[in-house]
Amino acid sequence: MSNKKLFIKTWGCQMNVYDSNKMVDILAPLGYEVSDIPDDADMIILNTCHIREKATDKVFSELGRLNEYKKRNTKIGKNTLIAVAGCVAQAEGDFIMERASYVDMVFGPQTYHELPEMVAKATGAYGKNRVVNTDFDVEAKFDNLTMDNSSQAGVSAFLSVQEGCDKFCTFCVVPYTRGAEFSRPVEQIIQEAKQLLASGVKEITLLGQNVNAFHGEGSDGKDWGLGRLIREIAELDGIKRIRYTTSHPRDMQDELIEAHRDVNILMPFLHLPVQSGSDRILKLMNRKHTADDYKRIIDKVREVRPDIALSSDFIVGFPGESEQDHKDTIKLIEDIGYAFCYSFKYSPRPGTTGAKMSGMLPEKVKSERLQELQEVLNKQQFEYNKKFVGKTVPVLFEKEGQKEGQILGKTPYLQSLHVNAPSRLIGEIIDVKVTDAYANSLSGKVITSEIISSNAA
Repeated sequence: MSNKKLFIKTWGCQMNVYDSNKMVDILAPLGYEVSDIPDDADMIILNTCHIREKATDKVFSELGRLNEYKKRNTKIGKNTLIAVAGCVAQAEGDFIMERASYVDMVFGPQTYHELPEMVAKATGAYGKNRVVNTDFDVEAKFDNLTMDNSSQAGVSAFLSVQEGCDKFCTFCVVPYTRGAEFSRPVEQIIQEAKQLLASGVKEITLLGQNVNAFHGEGSDGKDWGLGRLIREIAELDGIKRIRYTTSHPRDMQDELIEAHRDVNILMPFLHLPVQSGSDRILKLMNRKHTADDYKRIIDKVREVRPDIALSSDFIVGFPGESEQDHKDTIKLIEDIGYAFCYSFKYSPRPGTTGAKMSGMLPEKVKSERLQELQEVLNKQQFEYNKKFVGKTVPVLFEKEGQKEGQILGKTPYLQSLHVNAPSRLIGEIIDVKVTDAYANSLSGKVITSEIISSNAA
């Protein structure tokens, strides 16, 4: 089969990265090989995210640029398919097809397993047709996805265990673009994990929109929670590190917290979004937990794993947010102390309850509050990193750095760390003495004995 070039641009969350890798695997038997540039691609896929402000506008801007490649290729007799996938496709599929006549395929997050049929329709195997596919059968997606993990070959990999959301936070579009919560059967997850490990993966990150809401059917016919699933994966040959993201406070069960105590390869890092420190705003967001509820969860996790690094998400300027609400959020941040956080200005997402609320704040106010909040978070992150100077930490090296002779890896606490060391250490977990701390990373020196033992191996 003749080789064809495939270019995928991925926006958004780790789930989109996972989905893009799966699309690569599905299209490989059709003769498609990944290209780093769209110029002469036979197929271009934009895997989109609907979370950020003006997401649709950004998609159309990118589509306009890509259409120039398509027109140029058409002049030399080469057909280029342009496809829009992901959450913007799910939410705005018909609009995209109406506004951008040169787009050949639009398909949502639960339809990737149908790509071969969609490509056949779009290329004329059944009479050339434009394709819109925004079905919501998440179970069929996972039942039919290939277990080939060639696109994920590397040191670290994502493994989707749960999709969708039933929480309906008033700011969030995920329930409308990813559907209701669905958990994969444990056996299916274990088989994919084994495939990843066989391809050389050392670290697996379990993914879900609400990953700790996982309740997949186990080998005993009963529903398993995420804590029990982690224990099962930890027994697999070759697994060195386990992580999971993204979690919701309402689903932080004791079984999962205890896994942080008992499973030594479950990394001491927890991303647990709270969004606001104000109970009034949390209620408007439909989070169904209070600031104190969140703090109690953090206390329980820290009790069983005192060294755990904490991360969170914060939304600034939600409709009706007062200055006192903002101060309550700052206080929660100061009370807890984070290693790393994401923070954003609120922007209305079409179709959500929040978009219809009164009390929208001026951009100037949201920008000022975001700056104040980020100053506190950035200071905490830098102070957290500085605590590691002089310490020795195990680092899983993942890739070469931008500078010659430099390699990059991650500490157990998800900090990026770079050293000057041979590239043959990539894929190994090596002890590193931290020499310098920066706002977003660390640097250090590989302990000499570690290089010697690696040579001997």
